Amino acid sequence: MGIDAFRYDGKRVLVVGGASGMGAAAAKTAADLGGEVIVIDVADVGFPVAHALKVDLRDKPSVDTAIGEIARPVHAAFSCAGVADGTPGIMLINFISQRYLLERLRDDGKLVRGAAVVMISSVAGLGWERDLAKVLDFLAQPDWEAAAKWIEGHEGTDSYAFSKQAINAYVAHEAFPMLQAGMRINAVLPGPTDTPLARANADIWLAFGSDYREACGVQALAPEQVANVMAFLCSDAASGVNGATVLVDCGHVPSGLTGSFDAPMIKMLMGVE
Repeated sequence: MGIDAFRYDGKRVLVVGGASGMGAAAAKTAADLGGEVIVIDVADVGFPVAHALKVDLRDKPSVDTAIGEIARPVHAAFSCAGVADGTPGIMLINFISQRYLLERLRDDGKLVRGAAVVMISSVAGLGWERDLAKVLDFLAQPDWEAAAKWIEGHEGTDSYAFSKQAINAYVAHEAFPMLQAGMRINAVLPGPTDTPLARANADIWLAFGSDYREACGVQALAPEQVANVMAFLCSDAASGVNGATVLVDCGHVPSGLTGSFDAPMIKMLMGVE
């Protein structure tokens, strides 16, 4: 296939949460690679795209309206919306609405055979396998309303960390049925990335792994570094990659897990003594 396998010429690309941060970087990267980019976000989009839709991901009618305005076919979907703890409706924004949107696009035939999905997870979702029964019980909820009710009934799950655990488990679980439908789904798991959201939570988000970065002489990731991996995962060049959660963290997690760098927090997150 050569270099063309990495490109998006003739492809329609949906970016959920594409107005800023990693989502904006992904939208610009896909456009640079030849894609026709549609961005949906509650914020204004300050750069050229084929179409921008205003959507409140906490509001199902708003999401339904956006779905109605997205034309078939969609060849790639970048699921990038995310907010921090303390934001009302965090699970609706970070996961429930985005799962609903992706599955509606698939079931309505707008997400076509050969399409690929990539979601943004986080190191906050590490160790999801230890909570697999709980996360799978949540994922078994059949629709928006049931999922929201489940969150209301389970203390501590309306949180950033649980939203990322849900993404990791969802990607793993959906790999088989998505491939049966001729599609792929993956996620990126970024380390600290210099985005507006991260800067707003810098004491926690950008402080994480700062000792590792200092020891290696590197900075926090730029959004474009994560976007490049996302663009690869949704391209034809990654046609054999499915159900994967790809670390984009300059090696912090594997180094901490194996002990080549002393990172007790990584071992705690991974459930390793």
